Amino acid sequence: MKLQQLRYLREVVRRGLNVSEAAEALYTSQPGISKQIRMLEDELGVQILIRHGKRVVDLTEPGRIIVDIADRMLQDAESLRAVGREFGTEDTGTLSIATTPTQARYALPGVVKRFIERHPRVKLSLREGSPEQILELVTTGAVDLGIVTESYPNIESLVMLPCYQWNRAVITQADHPLLKEKPLTLEAIARYPIVTYDFAFNPESPIRKAFDARNIKTNVALTAVDADVIKAYVELGVGVGLLAKMAFDAERDSALRLIDAGHLFEASTTRITLRRNAYLRRYGYDLIELFAPHLSRAVVEKTMRGPGTDYEL
Repeated sequence: MKLQQLRYLREVVRRGLNVSEAAEALYTSQPGISKQIRMLEDELGVQILIRHGKRVVDLTEPGRIIVDIADRMLQDAESLRAVGREFGTEDTGTLSIATTPTQARYALPGVVKRFIERHPRVKLSLREGSPEQILELVTTGAVDLGIVTESYPNIESLVMLPCYQWNRAVITQADHPLLKEKPLTLEAIARYPIVTYDFAFNPESPIRKAFDARNIKTNVALTAVDADVIKAYVELGVGVGLLAKMAFDAERDSALRLIDAGHLFEASTTRITLRRNAYLRRYGYDLIELFAPHLSRAVVEKTMRGPGTDYEL
């Protein structure tokens, strides 16, 4: 059994059982991948893929188990290489983070500045995306860690480490009638078109829950991933904005006004997410602690050891 065979198998599964796409992604040939997977099946003595002619149509039952084990073996192999890199090159390397635009723009700059001062030889990479995209990047190992800002069902392969809680605000044009609503209510917000995050009206979102609990219908005029995009459209008069309070800068956003809406919605928690049992270099633990001082290396390592040890605020 070779790790290359496991990589081929994993990529075929990732590409929706499309061997041609897997071959293109791995810069190899389709016959080469097919041959190596058949050799793996012969060695293990079980059929992994269900084929119809030249097409792969599904995984067998043992195939599903083998793919899960192969994924863990490949992650462990990468961890072994990372150990060698860490102790062979002191404090050099890369650290990749997936996060939302709001976190990247408003929560991370100070942390990143301090991290670079401490680790000038580490190349830091930030990838922005929606919460769903971030979880996918962490799950597949495309990034070292993710920073997500909404709650999600328990994912066994991931660890979620709570960092801090935050809530929302309404932003409007400087002369908007909503500014006269004292106190601000959900009913008053719903009278106007809403501009907010893509994920704001997902079933588990505090925004969706708050309006649904009162049977209030809303008119969502536009959604976006980026808070700055939301503010730009509010400034144009498309609607009132509903976004994280941290994303408003009174000096930078002088054409807009903020109304605190924390009393209307349940608070959300920003979490760092990691693959369970993944290897993280020392400077990775350092960045986590800079972002959330209560998350020391000892706390993170204990939480990553296995199911049933998730850390809570």
